[in-house]
Amino acid sequence: METSQIFAIAVFVLVMAVIISEKVHRAAVALAGGIILIVSGVISFDQGIEAIDFATMGVLLGMMLFVAVVKESGLFEYMAIKAAKIAKGDPWRIMVAFMIVTAVFSAFLDNVTTVLLVGPMTITICRMIKTNPVPFLLTEILASNIGGTATLIGDPPNIMIGTAAHLSFIDFILYDTPVIIVVMVAMVIFFRFVYKNKLSASADAQSEVLSLDENKFIKDAKLFKKSVIMIILVVAAFICHSFLGVESCEVALAAGIIMVIIGRTNVEEAIHNVEWPTLLFFIGLFVVVGALDKTGVIGMMANGIIQVTGGNVILTMLVILWVSALLSAILDNIPFVATMIPLILTMEANGIDAAPLWWALSLGACLGGNGTLIGASANVVLSGISSKHGYPITFISFLKIGMPMMLISVVIATAYLLLRFAL
Repeated sequence: METSQIFAIAVFVLVMAVIISEKVHRAAVALAGGIILIVSGVISFDQGIEAIDFATMGVLLGMMLFVAVVKESGLFEYMAIKAAKIAKGDPWRIMVAFMIVTAVFSAFLDNVTTVLLVGPMTITICRMIKTNPVPFLLTEILASNIGGTATLIGDPPNIMIGTAAHLSFIDFILYDTPVIIVVMVAMVIFFRFVYKNKLSASADAQSEVLSLDENKFIKDAKLFKKSVIMIILVVAAFICHSFLGVESCEVALAAGIIMVIIGRTNVEEAIHNVEWPTLLFFIGLFVVVGALDKTGVIGMMANGIIQVTGGNVILTMLVILWVSALLSAILDNIPFVATMIPLILTMEANGIDAAPLWWALSLGACLGGNGTLIGASANVVLSGISSKHGYPITFISFLKIGMPMMLISVVIATAYLLLRFAL
Protein backbone atom coordinates (compact mmCIF):
# COMPACT_ATOMS: atom_id res chain seq x y z
CA MET A 1 0.00 0.00 0.00
CA GLU A 2 1.12 3.54 -0.71
CA THR A 3 1.81 6.05 2.04
CA SER A 4 -1.22 8.16 1.06
CA GLN A 5 -3.51 5.10 1.35
CA ILE A 6 -2.16 4.16 4.78
CA PHE A 7 -2.55 7.76 5.98
CA ALA A 8 -6.13 8.01 4.63
CA ILE A 9 -7.07 4.75 6.40
CA ALA A 10 -5.43 5.92 9.63
CA VAL A 11 -7.33 9.21 9.62
CA PHE A 12 -10.61 7.41 8.85
CA VAL A 13 -10.10 4.91 11.70
CA LEU A 14 -9.13 7.70 14.10
CA VAL A 15 -12.19 9.75 13.15
CA MET A 16 -14.47 6.74 13.64
CA ALA A 17 -12.87 5.88 17.00
CA VAL A 18 -13.33 9.41 18.36
CA ILE A 19 -16.93 9.54 17.07
CA ILE A 20 -17.73 6.26 18.85
CA SER A 21 -16.12 7.52 22.07
CA GLU A 22 -18.44 10.58 22.00
CA LYS A 23 -15.68 12.56 23.75
CA VAL A 24 -15.74 15.22 21.03
CA HIS A 25 -18.72 16.35 18.96
CA ARG A 26 -18.85 14.28 15.80
CA ALA A 27 -19.13 17.35 13.54
CA ALA A 28 -15.85 18.72 14.90
CA VAL A 29 -14.17 15.32 14.51
CA ALA A 30 -15.30 14.83 10.91
CA LEU A 31 -14.29 18.36 9.88
CA ALA A 32 -10.92 17.96 11.57
CA GLY A 33 -10.33 14.71 9.72
CA GLY A 34 -11.19 16.33 6.39
CA ILE A 35 -8.90 19.29 7.03
CA ILE A 36 -6.01 17.03 8.03
CA LEU A 37 -6.32 15.07 4.79
CA ILE A 38 -6.38 18.25 2.69
CA VAL A 39 -3.53 20.00 4.52
CA SER A 40 -1.38 16.86 4.41
CA GLY A 41 -1.82 16.70 0.64
CA VAL A 42 -3.52 13.30 0.58
CA ILE A 43 -6.25 14.99 -1.46
CA SER A 44 -6.42 18.50 -2.84
CA PHE A 45 -8.93 21.12 -1.73
CA ASP A 46 -10.77 20.79 -5.05
CA GLN A 47 -10.95 17.00 -4.66
CA GLY A 48 -12.35 17.49 -1.16
CA ILE A 49 -15.07 19.79 -2.49
CA GLU A 50 -15.87 17.29 -5.27
CA ALA A 51 -16.30 14.56 -2.65
CA ILE A 52 -19.14 16.47 -0.94
CA ASP A 53 -22.52 15.18 -2.04
CA PHE A 54 -24.39 18.46 -2.39
CA ALA A 55 -27.58 16.69 -3.52
CA THR A 56 -27.77 14.88 -0.18
CA MET A 57 -26.96 18.11 1.64
CA GLY A 58 -29.78 19.83 -0.25
CA VAL A 59 -32.38 17.25 0.78
CA LEU A 60 -31.30 17.47 4.42
CA LEU A 61 -31.24 21.27 4.50
CA GLY A 62 -34.58 21.59 2.72
CA MET A 63 -36.39 19.14 4.99
CA MET A 64 -34.84 20.67 8.11
CA LEU A 65 -36.18 24.09 7.11
CA PHE A 66 -39.56 22.55 6.30
CA VAL A 67 -39.87 20.81 9.68
CA ALA A 68 -38.58 23.87 11.56
CA VAL A 69 -41.64 25.79 10.35
CA VAL A 70 -44.23 22.98 10.48
CA LYS A 71 -43.48 22.09 14.10
CA GLU A 72 -44.52 25.61 15.16
CA SER A 73 -48.10 24.81 14.11
CA GLY A 74 -48.65 22.15 16.77
CA LEU A 75 -49.39 19.50 14.12
CA PHE A 76 -47.24 16.83 15.77
CA GLU A 77 -48.73 17.34 19.23
CA TYR A 78 -52.22 17.26 17.70
CA MET A 79 -51.48 13.92 16.02
CA ALA A 80 -50.07 12.43 19.22
CA ILE A 81 -53.13 13.36 21.29
CA LYS A 82 -55.46 12.21 18.54
CA ALA A 83 -53.71 8.83 18.45
CA ALA A 84 -53.96 8.43 22.23
CA LYS A 85 -57.69 9.20 22.14
CA ILE A 86 -58.31 6.78 19.28
CA ALA A 87 -56.61 4.17 21.49
CA LYS A 88 -59.22 5.05 24.18
CA GLY A 89 -56.51 5.57 26.81
CA ASP A 90 -55.58 1.87 26.85
CA PRO A 91 -51.78 1.58 27.40
CA TRP A 92 -51.23 -1.21 24.87
CA ARG A 93 -53.32 0.52 22.22
CA ILE A 94 -51.52 3.80 22.93
CA MET A 95 -48.19 2.02 22.48
CA VAL A 96 -49.26 0.61 19.11
CA ALA A 97 -50.75 3.95 18.02
CA PHE A 98 -47.58 5.83 18.92
CA MET A 99 -45.45 3.21 17.15
CA ILE A 100 -47.47 3.74 13.98
CA VAL A 101 -47.46 7.54 14.29
CA THR A 102 -43.70 7.54 14.86
CA ALA A 103 -43.05 5.20 11.94
CA VAL A 104 -45.23 7.24 9.56
CA PHE A 105 -43.70 10.56 10.63
CA SER A 106 -40.22 9.07 10.30
CA ALA A 107 -40.97 7.96 6.75
CA PHE A 108 -41.48 11.58 5.70
CA LEU A 109 -39.40 13.52 8.22
CA ASP A 110 -35.99 12.82 9.68
CA ASN A 111 -35.91 10.43 12.65
CA VAL A 112 -34.37 12.88 15.10
CA THR A 113 -37.05 15.50 14.51
CA THR A 114 -39.76 12.86 14.90
CA VAL A 115 -38.54 11.58 18.27
CA LEU A 116 -37.93 15.12 19.51
CA LEU A 117 -41.59 15.88 18.90
CA VAL A 118 -43.22 12.57 19.86
CA GLY A 119 -41.02 11.75 22.90
CA PRO A 120 -42.06 14.53 25.31
CA MET A 121 -45.74 14.06 24.39
CA THR A 122 -45.42 10.33 25.16
CA ILE A 123 -43.99 11.05 28.60
CA THR A 124 -46.85 13.48 29.33
CA ILE A 125 -49.53 10.95 28.37
CA CYS A 126 -47.81 8.13 30.30
CA ARG A 127 -47.78 10.30 33.40
CA MET A 128 -51.50 10.87 32.96
CA ILE A 129 -52.22 7.14 32.87
CA LYS A 130 -49.63 6.58 35.62
CA THR A 131 -47.45 4.10 33.74
CA ASN A 132 -43.72 3.87 33.04
CA PRO A 133 -42.95 5.64 29.71
CA VAL A 134 -39.70 3.73 29.05
CA PRO A 135 -41.35 0.81 27.18
CA PHE A 136 -43.24 3.33 25.04
CA LEU A 137 -40.09 5.30 24.27
CA LEU A 138 -38.15 2.14 23.42
CA THR A 139 -40.79 1.09 20.90
CA GLU A 140 -40.79 4.60 19.41
CA ILE A 141 -37.02 4.54 18.93
CA LEU A 142 -37.27 1.26 17.05
CA ALA A 143 -40.30 2.45 15.07
CA SER A 144 -38.49 5.64 14.03
CA ASN A 145 -35.61 3.67 12.52
CA ILE A 146 -37.91 1.11 10.90
CA GLY A 147 -40.29 3.73 9.49
CA GLY A 148 -37.38 5.83 8.25
CA THR A 149 -36.20 2.89 6.15
CA ALA A 150 -39.37 2.92 4.06
CA THR A 151 -38.76 6.02 1.93
CA LEU A 152 -36.09 8.05 0.18
CA ILE A 153 -36.30 10.90 2.71
CA GLY A 154 -36.98 8.91 5.88
CA ASP A 155 -33.39 8.32 6.94
CA PRO A 156 -30.13 10.07 5.94
CA PRO A 157 -28.56 6.80 4.65
CA ASN A 158 -31.45 6.42 2.20
CA ILE A 159 -30.98 9.99 0.99
CA MET A 160 -27.31 9.24 0.39
CA ILE A 161 -28.04 5.92 -1.36
CA GLY A 162 -30.82 7.37 -3.49
CA THR A 163 -28.62 10.22 -4.65
CA ALA A 164 -25.62 8.01 -5.46
CA ALA A 165 -27.62 5.27 -7.20
CA HIS A 166 -30.11 7.63 -8.88
CA LEU A 167 -33.03 5.94 -7.15
CA SER A 168 -36.35 7.79 -6.97
CA PHE A 169 -38.91 8.15 -4.20
CA ILE A 170 -41.08 5.61 -6.06
CA ASP A 171 -38.17 3.13 -6.15
CA PHE A 172 -37.98 3.16 -2.36
CA ILE A 173 -41.76 2.78 -2.09
CA LEU A 174 -41.63 -0.23 -4.41
CA TYR A 175 -38.58 -1.94 -2.88
CA ASP A 176 -38.23 -0.91 0.78
CA THR A 177 -41.77 -0.11 1.89
CA PRO A 178 -43.28 -3.62 1.41
CA VAL A 179 -40.76 -5.32 3.68
CA ILE A 180 -40.97 -2.47 6.22
CA ILE A 181 -44.72 -3.04 6.55
CA VAL A 182 -43.99 -6.71 7.36
CA VAL A 183 -41.29 -5.67 9.85
CA MET A 184 -43.72 -3.27 11.57
CA VAL A 185 -46.29 -6.06 11.93
CA ALA A 186 -43.58 -8.32 13.37
CA MET A 187 -42.61 -5.52 15.76
CA VAL A 188 -46.16 -5.18 17.09
CA ILE A 189 -46.35 -8.95 17.63
CA PHE A 190 -42.91 -8.97 19.30
CA PHE A 191 -43.83 -6.25 21.78
CA ARG A 192 -47.20 -7.83 22.45
CA PHE A 193 -45.30 -10.78 23.92
CA VAL A 194 -42.69 -8.61 25.66
CA TYR A 195 -45.11 -6.17 27.35
CA LYS A 196 -48.34 -8.21 27.39
CA ASN A 197 -48.70 -8.25 31.19
CA LYS A 198 -46.67 -5.13 32.02
CA LEU A 199 -48.98 -2.37 30.81
CA SER A 200 -51.99 -1.22 32.78
CA ALA A 201 -53.91 1.96 33.64
CA SER A 202 -56.84 2.77 35.90
CA ALA A 203 -60.21 3.76 34.50
CA ASP A 204 -59.76 7.30 35.87
CA ALA A 205 -56.39 7.67 34.19
CA GLN A 206 -57.81 6.52 30.86
CA SER A 207 -60.67 8.98 31.23
CA GLU A 208 -58.17 11.79 31.77
CA VAL A 209 -56.57 11.06 28.39
CA LEU A 210 -59.98 10.89 26.69
CA SER A 211 -60.87 14.29 28.14
CA LEU A 212 -57.93 15.98 26.37
CA ASP A 213 -58.84 18.36 23.58
CA GLU A 214 -56.32 17.90 20.76
CA ASN A 215 -57.46 21.18 19.20
CA LYS A 216 -56.01 23.11 22.15
CA PHE A 217 -52.55 21.87 21.16
CA ILE A 218 -52.77 23.66 17.81
CA LYS A 219 -50.53 26.70 18.26
CA ASP A 220 -51.33 28.41 14.96
CA ALA A 221 -54.52 27.36 13.12
CA LYS A 222 -53.56 28.99 9.81
CA LEU A 223 -50.08 27.49 9.87
CA PHE A 224 -51.62 24.13 10.81
CA LYS A 225 -53.77 24.12 7.65
CA LYS A 226 -50.87 25.30 5.49
CA SER A 227 -48.65 22.57 6.98
CA VAL A 228 -51.15 19.79 6.18
CA ILE A 229 -51.56 21.03 2.60
CA MET A 230 -47.79 21.41 2.11
CA ILE A 231 -47.04 17.95 3.50
CA ILE A 232 -49.48 16.44 0.99
CA LEU A 233 -47.95 18.46 -1.86
CA VAL A 234 -44.38 17.62 -0.83
CA VAL A 235 -45.10 13.89 -0.64
CA ALA A 236 -46.75 14.09 -4.07
CA ALA A 237 -43.75 16.01 -5.43
CA PHE A 238 -41.32 13.39 -4.08
CA ILE A 239 -43.41 10.63 -5.64
CA CYS A 240 -43.49 12.36 -9.03
CA HIS A 241 -40.05 14.00 -9.07
CA SER A 242 -38.44 11.36 -11.30
CA PHE A 243 -41.25 11.68 -13.85
CA LEU A 244 -40.98 15.46 -13.81
CA GLY A 245 -37.22 15.40 -14.29
CA VAL A 246 -36.66 17.18 -10.97
CA GLU A 247 -34.08 16.08 -8.41
CA SER A 248 -35.18 15.18 -4.86
CA CYS A 249 -32.89 17.89 -3.46
CA GLU A 250 -34.73 20.49 -5.58
CA VAL A 251 -38.07 19.31 -4.18
CA ALA A 252 -36.77 19.47 -0.60
CA LEU A 253 -35.16 22.90 -0.96
CA ALA A 254 -38.25 24.31 -2.70
CA ALA A 255 -40.47 22.87 0.05
CA GLY A 256 -38.32 24.39 2.78
CA ILE A 257 -38.19 27.83 1.18
CA ILE A 258 -41.91 27.89 0.34
CA MET A 259 -42.80 26.81 3.89
CA VAL A 260 -40.67 29.61 5.35
CA ILE A 261 -42.40 32.15 3.09
CA ILE A 262 -46.04 31.06 3.48
CA GLY A 263 -45.57 30.25 7.16
CA ARG A 264 -44.63 33.88 7.80
CA THR A 265 -42.03 32.55 10.19
CA ASN A 266 -39.08 34.55 11.42
CA VAL A 267 -36.46 33.60 8.83
CA GLU A 268 -33.57 33.92 11.26
CA GLU A 269 -35.35 31.65 13.74
CA ALA A 270 -36.07 29.04 11.04
CA ILE A 271 -32.44 29.09 9.93
CA HIS A 272 -31.33 28.87 13.55
CA ASN A 273 -33.45 25.72 14.01
CA VAL A 274 -31.66 23.92 11.18
CA GLU A 275 -29.35 21.22 12.57
CA TRP A 276 -26.14 22.84 11.32
CA PRO A 277 -23.86 20.50 13.31
CA THR A 278 -25.38 17.56 11.40
CA LEU A 279 -24.78 19.25 8.04
CA LEU A 280 -21.18 20.12 8.99
CA PHE A 281 -20.69 16.51 10.09
CA PHE A 282 -21.78 15.36 6.63
CA ILE A 283 -19.37 17.78 4.92
CA GLY A 284 -16.38 16.56 6.92
CA LEU A 285 -17.40 12.93 6.52
CA PHE A 286 -17.74 13.19 2.75
CA VAL A 287 -14.19 14.57 2.56
CA VAL A 288 -12.77 11.80 4.77
CA VAL A 289 -14.48 9.06 2.76
CA GLY A 290 -13.60 10.88 -0.46
CA ALA A 291 -9.93 10.51 0.48
CA LEU A 292 -10.37 6.73 0.74
CA ASP A 293 -11.92 6.76 -2.71
CA LYS A 294 -9.36 9.07 -4.36
CA THR A 295 -6.39 7.10 -2.99
CA GLY A 296 -7.78 3.78 -4.25
CA VAL A 297 -8.61 2.24 -0.86
CA ILE A 298 -12.30 1.84 -1.77
CA GLY A 299 -11.33 0.06 -4.99
CA MET A 300 -9.15 -2.38 -3.05
CA MET A 301 -12.02 -3.12 -0.65
CA ALA A 302 -14.44 -3.68 -3.53
CA ASN A 303 -12.05 -6.08 -5.24
CA GLY A 304 -11.62 -7.92 -1.92
CA ILE A 305 -15.37 -8.44 -1.54
CA ILE A 306 -15.66 -9.60 -5.16
CA GLN A 307 -12.87 -12.14 -4.57
CA VAL A 308 -14.46 -13.44 -1.35
CA THR A 309 -17.93 -13.80 -2.90
CA GLY A 310 -16.63 -14.89 -6.29
CA GLY A 311 -18.64 -12.09 -7.89
CA ASN A 312 -21.92 -13.85 -6.98
CA VAL A 313 -24.52 -11.08 -6.72
CA ILE A 314 -26.82 -12.87 -4.26
CA LEU A 315 -23.96 -13.81 -1.92
CA THR A 316 -22.57 -10.28 -2.12
CA MET A 317 -26.06 -8.92 -1.38
CA LEU A 318 -26.38 -11.04 1.77
CA VAL A 319 -22.87 -10.14 2.94
CA ILE A 320 -23.63 -6.42 2.54
CA LEU A 321 -27.01 -6.78 4.31
CA TRP A 322 -25.65 -8.51 7.40
CA VAL A 323 -22.34 -6.64 7.61
CA SER A 324 -24.27 -3.36 7.26
CA ALA A 325 -26.73 -4.36 9.99
CA LEU A 326 -24.14 -5.60 12.48
CA LEU A 327 -21.72 -2.71 11.97
CA SER A 328 -24.51 -0.10 12.00
CA ALA A 329 -25.52 -1.44 15.41
CA ILE A 330 -22.18 -0.36 16.86
CA LEU A 331 -21.25 2.47 14.49
CA ASP A 332 -23.28 5.44 13.35
CA ASN A 333 -24.85 4.24 10.09
CA ILE A 334 -24.14 7.50 8.26
CA PRO A 335 -20.33 7.17 8.09
CA PHE A 336 -20.69 3.47 7.31
CA VAL A 337 -23.00 4.14 4.35
CA ALA A 338 -20.74 6.96 3.17
CA THR A 339 -17.93 4.39 3.00
CA MET A 340 -20.02 1.70 1.30
CA ILE A 341 -21.46 3.88 -1.48
CA PRO A 342 -18.24 4.32 -3.47
CA LEU A 343 -17.44 0.66 -2.79
CA ILE A 344 -20.69 -0.48 -4.45
CA LEU A 345 -20.16 1.98 -7.30
CA THR A 346 -16.75 0.42 -7.87
CA MET A 347 -18.23 -3.08 -7.88
CA GLU A 348 -20.85 -1.87 -10.36
CA ALA A 349 -18.05 -0.55 -12.58
CA ASN A 350 -16.50 -4.05 -12.44
CA GLY A 351 -19.64 -5.59 -13.93
CA ILE A 352 -21.56 -6.53 -10.78
CA ASP A 353 -25.34 -5.98 -10.86
CA ALA A 354 -25.62 -3.33 -8.15
CA ALA A 355 -29.42 -3.12 -7.82
CA PRO A 356 -29.73 -5.81 -5.08
CA LEU A 357 -26.68 -4.36 -3.31
CA TRP A 358 -28.22 -0.90 -2.93
CA TRP A 359 -31.36 -2.32 -1.31
CA ALA A 360 -29.29 -4.61 0.93
CA LEU A 361 -27.28 -1.58 2.08
CA SER A 362 -30.41 0.48 2.69
CA LEU A 363 -32.17 -2.21 4.73
CA GLY A 364 -29.07 -3.34 6.59
CA ALA A 365 -27.81 0.10 7.59
CA CYS A 366 -31.19 1.53 8.60
CA LEU A 367 -32.55 -1.53 10.42
CA GLY A 368 -29.16 -2.23 12.01
CA GLY A 369 -29.38 1.08 13.85
CA ASN A 370 -31.86 -0.57 16.23
CA GLY A 371 -29.24 -2.99 17.56
CA THR A 372 -27.76 -0.80 20.28
CA LEU A 373 -28.29 2.54 21.97
CA ILE A 374 -25.58 4.16 19.83
CA GLY A 375 -26.68 2.62 16.51
CA ALA A 376 -28.55 5.70 15.29
CA SER A 377 -28.90 9.35 16.23
CA ALA A 378 -32.59 8.97 17.14
CA ASN A 379 -31.65 6.36 19.76
CA VAL A 380 -29.28 8.70 21.54
CA VAL A 381 -31.61 11.71 21.30
CA LEU A 382 -34.74 10.02 22.68
CA SER A 383 -32.84 8.18 25.42
CA GLY A 384 -31.46 11.57 26.45
CA ILE A 385 -34.97 13.04 26.61
CA SER A 386 -36.10 10.06 28.70
CA SER A 387 -33.21 10.45 31.16
CA LYS A 388 -33.81 14.21 31.40
CA HIS A 389 -37.37 13.51 32.56
CA GLY A 390 -36.22 10.97 35.15
CA TYR A 391 -36.62 7.75 33.18
CA PRO A 392 -33.11 6.52 32.29
CA ILE A 393 -32.63 4.10 29.39
CA THR A 394 -29.35 2.22 29.87
CA PHE A 395 -27.24 0.63 27.16
CA ILE A 396 -28.07 -2.86 28.47
CA SER A 397 -31.81 -2.25 28.84
CA PHE A 398 -31.92 -1.04 25.25
CA LEU A 399 -29.77 -3.93 24.05
CA LYS A 400 -32.20 -6.48 25.53
CA ILE A 401 -35.03 -5.04 23.41
CA GLY A 402 -33.26 -3.53 20.41
CA MET A 403 -30.93 -6.38 19.44
CA PRO A 404 -33.61 -9.13 19.24
CA MET A 405 -35.89 -6.83 17.23
CA MET A 406 -33.01 -5.86 14.96
CA LEU A 407 -32.15 -9.50 14.29
CA ILE A 408 -35.80 -10.34 13.59
CA SER A 409 -36.09 -7.46 11.14
CA VAL A 410 -32.85 -8.38 9.31
CA VAL A 411 -33.96 -12.03 9.04
CA ILE A 412 -37.21 -10.79 7.47
CA ALA A 413 -35.16 -8.52 5.16
CA THR A 414 -32.99 -11.49 4.20
CA ALA A 415 -36.01 -13.58 3.21
CA TYR A 416 -37.48 -10.63 1.33
CA LEU A 417 -34.32 -9.91 -0.67
CA LEU A 418 -33.91 -13.58 -1.57
CA LEU A 419 -37.53 -13.74 -2.75
CA ARG A 420 -37.13 -10.52 -4.69
CA PHE A 421 -33.78 -11.13 -6.37
CA ALA A 422 -32.91 -14.84 -6.14
CA LEU A 423 -36.14 -16.37 -7.42
